[in-house]
Amino acid sequence: MHFSGKVWKFGDNIDTDAIIPARYLNTSDPKELALHCMEDADPDFMKKMKPGDIIIGGENFGCGSSREHAPIAIKTARISCVVAKSFARIFYRNSFNMGLPIFECRELVDNISVGQEISIDSVKGIISVGGANKTFSINPIPPFMEQLIADGGLLKHIAKK
Repeated sequence: MHFSGKVWKFGDNIDTDAIIPARYLNTSDPKELALHCMEDADPDFMKKMKPGDIIIGGENFGCGSSREHAPIAIKTARISCVVAKSFARIFYRNSFNMGLPIFECRELVDNISVGQEISIDSVKGIISVGGANKTFSINPIPPFMEQLIADGGLLKHIAKK
C-alpha cells in the first residue's frame, strides 16, 4: 500500500478525547464524527487538512478510552494514515479493526515539520520525506493486516469471507 500527503503534527499523549471529543459521542454517524476530528487538539484542523493528508503523533497516540470512534473519525475525515512514535495498544488494535493504517517511526516524528510532504510504502517499509531526500524505516504491515485495511476493517473483512 502507498500513502502520501501533507503532514499535520501533534504531540505526545494525544488521547481519544482530543481525537474525537466526548461531547460528540451522542452519534455513531462516521460523517458527523469526522467533522470534529482532532477538534480539541487543533480547532481548525478539519478546515486546514485535505483528504489524503497524514497525522503525525508523538508517544502514546490514542491513549485514553477504548472507543472505536477515534479511528473511525480519523478514517472518515479521509486522513490516509497515522504515523507516531508509539500508539496506545487499544487504539492500535481498533485502528486495524476499523481499517485505518498506522505506523510507528520514532525517527520520522523527530525529523519532520508541519506541512512537509511524505510518502509511505507499507510493503517495502519506507517513509520518504519529499524535497529532503530523507528516508525512514518502518515495520511493514503483515499481509493479513494489509488485507484488513484493504477490505475496510475487520467486520467488512469477515463479511467478505
